[in-house]
Amino acid sequence: MEDPKWLYEIILIIYGLSLVGYFIEFIQYNRKANRLAFWLLSMVWLLQTVFLLQQTFIEKSFPVLTLYDGLSFYAWVLITFSLILSKLFRVHFTLFFINLLGFFILLLSISTTATEHMPTKGIELVHEMLIAHITLAFVSYGFFTISCIFSLMYLAQYRFLKQKKGFRWVWKIGDLKQLDQLSFKAVTVGVPLLSIAIILGVAWAYAADTEFYWFDLKTIGSILVLAVYVLYLLLRLGKGYQGKAISVYNSAAFLILLINFFLFSNLSNFHLQ
Repeated sequence: MEDPKWLYEIILIIYGLSLVGYFIEFIQYNRKANRLAFWLLSMVWLLQTVFLLQQTFIEKSFPVLTLYDGLSFYAWVLITFSLILSKLFRVHFTLFFINLLGFFILLLSISTTATEHMPTKGIELVHEMLIAHITLAFVSYGFFTISCIFSLMYLAQYRFLKQKKGFRWVWKIGDLKQLDQLSFKAVTVGVPLLSIAIILGVAWAYAADTEFYWFDLKTIGSILVLAVYVLYLLLRLGKGYQGKAISVYNSAAFLILLINFFLFSNLSNFHLQ
């Protein structure tokens, strides 16, 4: 792999931002997010196409002869289909999961090939994947924390208004509808970030030839936290839960996050190898 490491990092960053955009558009029907995600994904497709053409016509090797070249080509196919589907059909939920799979496949292809053909820079890239995995997990936890704070503010405001207390300062907490929406938006950003963080963690473990434990408490805890917040979105969008009910659920979800962060992290050996 003669291509500079930084270029592959840029591709993965752009692809990750595109994933976040597609998820926000699907959840909140945000057309600006959809357009941004489409153009970001188009940039990824263009850069990948250049690499494929270089390998085909300059290196005289069609990129399907090895497993990891095949993964790169497979990711390119998924991105191509995703771009076509986004223009022909309104299948936003499908687009997000197609690109989530494409991101994982491309990440695995780049990281593994880098370790084989770029001994020094490849190791650096894999190490940076671990840093990115941990950083994104913390950032997603930050969004979930903010969401929980808004939910607690909602519950406090709701209680004060129902009991007709605190009218001199209760306006400083904020409008109930606004607090509910802000909490929802924070979770909408946190979920795709945590999804990408988990994917980075899995890809790092395989690329670094680290023994990966699906049954490690940290792994289970991270997936559990993601599932709890995905359920939050399903309850809100599918069942129409809003206001007090979803705020109580969100507060309970944050307790699970804290258990995962403080308890499961201490009982896990995954990041300590």
